[in-house]
Amino acid sequence: MVVAVVEAYDRLARRVLAGPARLGRTRLVAVDGPSGAGKSVFAARLADALAGLPGGVRPPVVHTDDLLDGWDDQLTFWPRLEECVLAPLRAGRPGAYRRYSWVRRAFLSRPVPVPVAPVLLVEGVSAARAAAAADRTLAVFVTAPAPLRLARAVRRDGPEILPELRRWHLGERTHFAADRTEARADVVVDGAPRLPHDADRYYVRRP
Repeated sequence: MVVAVVEAYDRLARRVLAGPARLGRTRLVAVDGPSGAGKSVFAARLADALAGLPGGVRPPVVHTDDLLDGWDDQLTFWPRLEECVLAPLRAGRPGAYRRYSWVRRAFLSRPVPVPVAPVLLVEGVSAARAAAAADRTLAVFVTAPAPLRLARAVRRDGPEILPELRRWHLGERTHFAADRTEARADVVVDGAPRLPHDADRYYVRRP
């Protein structure tokens, strides 16, 4: 029988800081998983935990949705992330990227800076892809039942996105199966836990 475990975000934060910096001087943490699983919430709470440690600094968080050139760029955005963020940090320099506006359907002109920091969180579908394993300190995969994920996404973005969302779900399922993302993750998080816990301070990990 598989038993889930409640763990503290600050414990995971200490694990991250104790790990090796593989992206230049930066520890890259990838938070991956399907749409609606709870990746953004998990990344924000881990960032809070890192900031809350003695002498801690809140890490920059890059959301891959901000780098996509629309719905059709689900997995092919990676060169943009590499050129604008990962390569500069690998060389010890700050990065910057232009955020995509899903309302205007265009990239905004003002760059978003990504400073050289002890930790960088990259959150989004395919953030923990196998091809980038050499740069990572930790890979997290957040998962939840498909009906709940769909309901969360529709509640967040509206029912008009359903046709694109169903196509997106098919693409992410295909990618995760080929990439074996969940099987390779260092931490698998239950994005719809039933165990009672303080969600701001703790998460539920699947063994």
